[in-house]
Amino acid sequence: MTIAIMQPYIFPYIGYFQLIHAVDKFILYDDVNFINKGWINRNNILVSGQPHLFTIPLKDASQNKLIHEVELSNSEPWQKKLLKTIRQSYQKAPYFEKVFILIEEIVNLKVQTIYELATSAIQQTCAFLEIQTVIEPSSTIYKNTHLKGQNRILDICKQENADHYINPIGGMALYDRHIFETEGIKLDFINSKSSPYPQFKNAFVPWLSIIDLMMFNSPEDIMKHLKAYELI
Repeated sequence: MTIAIMQPYIFPYIGYFQLIHAVDKFILYDDVNFINKGWINRNNILVSGQPHLFTIPLKDASQNKLIHEVELSNSEPWQKKLLKTIRQSYQKAPYFEKVFILIEEIVNLKVQTIYELATSAIQQTCAFLEIQTVIEPSSTIYKNTHLKGQNRILDICKQENADHYINPIGGMALYDRHIFETEGIKLDFINSKSSPYPQFKNAFVPWLSIIDLMMFNSPEDIMKHLKAYELI
């Protein structure tokens, strides 16, 4: 079995979905500390040809809280503002109608935490893209929060009887391939390739939210993008 483990992000970029697509089971790492100014509650979309950072407001967010403990803020009508921005920016995109229905449904979900919102966004986007990978949270299964870093990842792999673990390329300095191999687990890192596509008549802006990719690409072309990576 091949697995990957990542924190839940809101509408993440194509590389995140390439990682999901590359494995049999994807573990949402929801019982680790929240990261301020990370990608858990924000991402970039295209506005007037430039990257535009949108942020989902949170209530008392802190790096002293676990991700699944951080609540959404109800003090401002962020849903209407975000949907308005997306509509104005993408309404002339070729796949706007179908994609906007999906985004609107996710954004308007009646949930309490950023974990619930991000997880729903990931799961529903995977269904839209016909990615059939099993997705499960770490908090309800492994009971190993006493372990840290590489040791905890290895323990999850063992509990899953995984023989292959794939990590984003940014983890090359964090994980030791030899240690994984001694446990009978192959360790690879996924290296996403930037594949340009038309974004109206603008110069191509890479690595935006999956929202952007879906707005401009057919399901067939999205599948090509999902496969545009190498394992190293």
